[in-house]
Amino acid sequence: MSNAQPIWTRPERGSRGPAPGHSRDEIVAAAIALADAEGLAAVSMRAVATALGTTGGSLYRYLSSRDDLLDLMTDHAVAELKPYPEPAGDWLDQMLGLASGQLDLHRRHRWLADVAQRPSAVGPATLAWFDHCLGVLAPVPAPTTAKFEAIAVVTGTVILFSRDPAAASATPFANLDPAAYPHLTAALATPGPQPAGDLFERALRSLLTGLLNSTV
Repeated sequence: MSNAQPIWTRPERGSRGPAPGHSRDEIVAAAIALADAEGLAAVSMRAVATALGTTGGSLYRYLSSRDDLLDLMTDHAVAELKPYPEPAGDWLDQMLGLASGQLDLHRRHRWLADVAQRPSAVGPATLAWFDHCLGVLAPVPAPTTAKFEAIAVVTGTVILFSRDPAAASATPFANLDPAAYPHLTAALATPGPQPAGDLFERALRSLLTGLLNSTV
């Protein structure tokens, strides 16, 4: 059963048992390496313990559950976003720069898209990220609720674009039956000019401008 107290506010390890053989950071680093290599499903207390050359039961002197481990992994990964870029340009350009860094992070750790779907405790690195984003959005005369929604939309867009590029570049409309899908066939026959710029940036510019300007 998970401890109700967030993992970050608990002691590094339990008071019972032999002296610790590993730090909490070493455990989390091993778990992240495992998730990077084999996916989140491969991360179990036993698998992480094996990677560290110890027993699964020994990890429970540091963590109460796998949920604790996933929370720590997430926050350690988010900490890689630091140091944040120095303020430059308007708020939209700054948010796009932060989103680009977040996209790189998710492409390094593709399992982050999976942990985003689970309820979890919010760690200090995640709080620092939100705090920094709110600082960037401080000049925008929009309500706080709209700003929180905008930050969430950025993360959701990052997750969408962090998916496997090979899968994203596949052609989903090959061998289309024109009789069954006439509108789609006609649209593909006359696609028009390719929009300038990166789709990720264009999408976020439109979403952030629409969300925050519509509330002013």
